[in-house]
Amino acid sequence: MQITKSKSIEQENKISGKINIFFSRFEIAKILNESNIKKVRGFSVKYIIMKITELPFIQKNFYHGIVNNKDIEFGKTVAYDLLNNSRYNWRLFLYKIVAIIINTFIKPLTKEDRESVFIIDDSSHPRNSSKKVELLARVYDHVTHKYFKGFRLLPLCWSDGNSLIPVDFALLSSNKAENRYQSIDAKIDKRSCGYKRRLEAISKSTELIVPMLKRAFKKGIKANYLLMDSWYGMPALIAAIKPVIDVICMIKDTPKVFYYINGKGLTISQIYKGIKKRRGIANIKGSEIVEIIRGEEKIKVKVVFVKNRNNNREWLAILSTDITL
Repeated sequence: MQITKSKSIEQENKISGKINIFFSRFEIAKILNESNIKKVRGFSVKYIIMKITELPFIQKNFYHGIVNNKDIEFGKTVAYDLLNNSRYNWRLFLYKIVAIIINTFIKPLTKEDRESVFIIDDSSHPRNSSKKVELLARVYDHVTHKYFKGFRLLPLCWSDGNSLIPVDFALLSSNKAENRYQSIDAKIDKRSCGYKRRLEAISKSTELIVPMLKRAFKKGIKANYLLMDSWYGMPALIAAIKPVIDVICMIKDTPKVFYYINGKGLTISQIYKGIKKRRGIANIKGSEIVEIIRGEEKIKVKVVFVKNRNNNREWLAILSTDITL
């Protein structure tokens, strides 16, 4: 038992050492200060963040690693005060770290002809046992087609095909007041970063994607394309994103969404029936240049039909705003 505990301590010390090297190499203390994340209750902010960062690597959650850990120098109140401070700009903190890692560490190791992409998707963040969490909501999961109590996480990630790095995120409640179990804390300063985050949480996810992309480019994080799944592959959103970055996404075959050829609105299945298809077992069945309409604006896009590898008798449709692909 004593040997096991000794090995565990030794392993934790190794992990602490590596995290300390990372913090020093990428000047995390400086970035914390630039993000207005300052000293809390006499303890170094860098030290507290390091201890929180260690938790997933030593396979401990926040409760066992911080709240119920008698060996740690600071108490749970110090950690909670740090994480709950609405004045701290955690978004800026994340952007600064990511920009340095991508531009000074990853890109010099990557071939210039490799395409880099942004990826956006959402995932469920259940809190079914919670009752009084701020902005806790009844949220619909479009994967399971069921409602759950909690939030949706909307992350923007960067990838070069090998590495995947989180760039930005929004934790979403519900934009409908009747679906929210709790409201925004009335005491919060409405000028703070935390209040702006709360307003994001009650917005539609599609309204947050373009601002996320613009922030990423402004912070020096660049990519060639944005990848999305069919949940976000709607003409209005694609048209809104196109001026910022080219989009590649799956699109749904639905009777309510139309794409235009020579001014005629067609569904995806109607377009598929009209194209000249490749024979045999070709993975790519065919493609067509179509238009999507947003107001008076018409945008040419390419729709490529591919074989569904899970069912050879079915096809899938992929849309690209870069029609040269």
